[in-house]
Amino acid sequence: MPSFPASATARRLAASLLALALAPAAHAADEAADLAQSLIKLRGEVESLNSELELVREEQRTALGALGQQRAELEAQLNRQELSTRELRERLARQAEEVGSAGVAGDTLKPVLAQALAQLRQYIQSGLPFKTDERLAALAEIETQIANGTLPPHRAANRVWAFYEDEFRITRETGLYKQTVALGKEQVLADVVKVGSMMLYFKTQDGRMGYARREPAGWRFAVATEAADQARIALLFDSLGKQIRQGYFELPAALAVSGG
Repeated sequence: MPSFPASATARRLAASLLALALAPAAHAADEAADLAQSLIKLRGEVESLNSELELVREEQRTALGALGQQRAELEAQLNRQELSTRELRERLARQAEEVGSAGVAGDTLKPVLAQALAQLRQYIQSGLPFKTDERLAALAEIETQIANGTLPPHRAANRVWAFYEDEFRITRETGLYKQTVALGKEQVLADVVKVGSMMLYFKTQDGRMGYARREPAGWRFAVATEAADQARIALLFDSLGKQIRQGYFELPAALAVSGG
């Protein structure tokens, strides 16, 4: 009987057994390759997250540094404003003494009142541009009434004193108002938020937002161009509109800068 058919069968059986023996190894190799790819992908994701985390930390460090600088600038401006207010009060006290020593003579009171009104005008013109035209107009009305005699000097002294008190009150108040702001050559009626006597923000009906900024040439209203600044100003207006007056507000640095 020929033997090669049995040999062929044996070879096929051996091949099958070898395939069965190698199958687990091949499967394990595939799994190892898949695991290696997963690990490489996971490592890349971890590195990406670490990079994003470091970026966030750097942004936080930068923001904290900017807030620290803004706080220092605010404190310096507050000190300047307190000094200006103190000087104005001292002038008022001196002028009150002069009024008291001037007796009842109206002609004697007029120079004292003129000096007080001139100092008030300078104070309003150089200060935060909050309702400047209205305040100067009220001052001019007192001057006109004194000049034409419709306001006797002693009553005028009381009006000037009350005007001083109003100006002191304005320096302490924070609130939501309306006034005209100059944007380039355009005069626009806007909502404004006055923060004491230090900062003034505006929002127009057409959606422009910004702040009053003191430059060497004087005060001007600047439109905020950064989306983050616009969002902060919008939040300030929304909060004050809802009578929310307490809390922390991060605002654009609309600070006064002194001329060189």
